[in-house]
Amino acid sequence: MEAKKKTIRCAIYTRKSSEEGLEQDFNSLDAQREACESYIKSQQHEGWVLIDKQYNDGGFSGGTLERPALKKLFQDIENGEVDTVLVYKIDRLTRSLMDFSKIVELFDKRSVTFVSITQQFNTTTSMGRLTLNILLSFAQFEREVTGERIRDKKAASAKKGIWIGGSVPIGYKIEDKKLVPDKEYIPTLETIFEKYIEFESVFKLKSYLEENNIKSRTGRNFSKGNLYKILSNKTYIGMVKHKDTCYNGEHEGIIEEYIFKKAQELLEKNRNNNKCKLTAKSPSLLAGKIFDDKGNRMNPSHSNTRGKRYRYYVSQAIIQGNKKQAGTLTKIPAGEIENFVRKEISDFLSDNDRIQEYISDFDIHKQKMILSKASTLDLANDFMRAILAKVFLFKDKIEIIICKNQLIKGLESFITEVPLLDKIKNEPEEAITISRDVRISTTSRKGSVLVVNNSEEKEVNINSFLINIVAKGHHWNKQIREGKFETAKEIAESEKEHNVDYVKKAIRLNILSPRIVECILSGNQPADLTVEKLCSIKALDWQEQENILCL
Repeated sequence: MEAKKKTIRCAIYTRKSSEEGLEQDFNSLDAQREACESYIKSQQHEGWVLIDKQYNDGGFSGGTLERPALKKLFQDIENGEVDTVLVYKIDRLTRSLMDFSKIVELFDKRSVTFVSITQQFNTTTSMGRLTLNILLSFAQFEREVTGERIRDKKAASAKKGIWIGGSVPIGYKIEDKKLVPDKEYIPTLETIFEKYIEFESVFKLKSYLEENNIKSRTGRNFSKGNLYKILSNKTYIGMVKHKDTCYNGEHEGIIEEYIFKKAQELLEKNRNNNKCKLTAKSPSLLAGKIFDDKGNRMNPSHSNTRGKRYRYYVSQAIIQGNKKQAGTLTKIPAGEIENFVRKEISDFLSDNDRIQEYISDFDIHKQKMILSKASTLDLANDFMRAILAKVFLFKDKIEIIICKNQLIKGLESFITEVPLLDKIKNEPEEAITISRDVRISTTSRKGSVLVVNNSEEKEVNINSFLINIVAKGHHWNKQIREGKFETAKEIAESEKEHNVDYVKKAIRLNILSPRIVECILSGNQPADLTVEKLCSIKALDWQEQENILCL
């Protein structure tokens, strides 16, 4: 008697890079699937059967794994629902050799085979693996060559003055793939340049535009960043920029060259050395590197009181008048936060065990010299800025982000004495994060001056009203569970509590997360937490409750 063949569950994956033609009744995805279905039918004698689910990605590149149908296929493989994956061609699955190795690893883990019906490859054999890797290497090579062609074409087009795409500047529109003046917005553009030259201030220019209801093409107010980009955009004098080089463009300039030049002179003149340069008399160490907890940059600012100069960092959202977009803390004394960051980095450099991790590739003699200097180093501003990527200011903590590569160069500079330049991007490839819990307290009457203190010194705030309602709620819930009472009214009558609503609120507090209860009992709850606010919490999810109370 012939043994029954094992059923092999087959999934078909199809992909098309562009969305063009997908609206047709029979498109490329359908053609791929039909070919794969025919192949499965030819293997029915081997027990191959097609599963009901379809995995079709239309309009997705093969250079990434971020494709919805592919992710669904991976999930079903993990769930053990698929034995074999079929594609029309291998590059339908991926064009990246690195991604393919990840896919093969998943297939091997779940004992799933892979078949390309037009290329007759099967990953269960070593020869199949070798051939697939070779084929994918060529696919990836083709993709990279295509990218190079596109980059070369852009560079050649720019040299000829051809518009190479991107965001179309206000004052222009696209016709036949060329920039042409947009008469509707030319007056707006001319006003921006004229008024900037008149006011000599982007901030005053922004205010003027808002007061006169002059909007962008999207109907919104111009931001300071938009205005800086407009004022420095050489497209307006008939130039095309590619990377760091400008060429004479084939499009018509809108702004007279002498007006544009005058605007550039003012922009250069208005670069505030006191805010952005370490050579200034009162340098702002964290200029361009400190952010609030909503990601807004905090800009250096100052005030003069009784002949004394006080420096601050203020959220850009506040400066631009967008108070709702500002983070939890909108202003902090520059000296306080700078000293805090300096001390944390100094303490970090004093940890020889940790620092040695980053200099392990140096020879032993070099390591000893670096470690001896790191613990006693008086940190200079240029060194601090060179290794520092970002500082995030939260309500109850401060995060200091250091660039690992710059740190290693900086440590080496201790003994080579080669100057370390500030070349850090805001998002370094390899980051080191120093996170510290803090307490930021208000010391002025208006609440405008903030001082950073260690959270270890935080004073407890025992609130008897909060503790009472939490404790009574726990006690009354226990009595209900034990069957002593059934309703809040019965408890109120027994406890001689005249306010039945109070009893109901207390009983309902059994939904609170253990962390919230612990904070209340220990006096570490938020200072603005009241009984009314506590009882207003409706969310059942503990994390959501804690987010509501900013714990």
